[in-house]
Amino acid sequence: MELDAINLRILACLQENGRISNQDLADKVALSPSACLRRLKALEASGIILGYQARLDTERLGVEIEAFVQVSMREDEDGWHDRFVAEVGQWPEVCAIYVVTGESNYILRVQAASLKNYTDFIVNRLHRTRGVKDIRSNMILQKLKEVPSGLLGRRPARR
Repeated sequence: MELDAINLRILACLQENGRISNQDLADKVALSPSACLRRLKALEASGIILGYQARLDTERLGVEIEAFVQVSMREDEDGWHDRFVAEVGQWPEVCAIYVVTGESNYILRVQAASLKNYTDFIVNRLHRTRGVKDIRSNMILQKLKEVPSGLLGRRPARR
């Protein structure tokens, strides 16, 4: 599917407000409502738009700790990657799992209600996971910028 300037503007508007009405979206991107809806349905059908979700205030939900956790694995056993991802992917504290380059194999984005809960997660679950060789945590002290991803810096001009 072609991502022309109008499609990019549609995507940018949806990232700012996923609940925008089709009429308001059409006005923002200078299309008729029917043309806008056709483009939106095409973006959904092509798989560029994977879905819609609410952004939550984790602090108000009781999340006090958020961290990026680097995990290095022993790679001497068959199936170590699939086994690790299957196990860790089931844990509710793990919000995201990334395969990365560098000294570690993975970076996990982890949330916990308290330092005690985070410590329990690291010591009693992650550290005891088969094949884990090294764990390094980077605690998030303050979020300075957090935007939805996906447009690869291709922000369209506003009309």
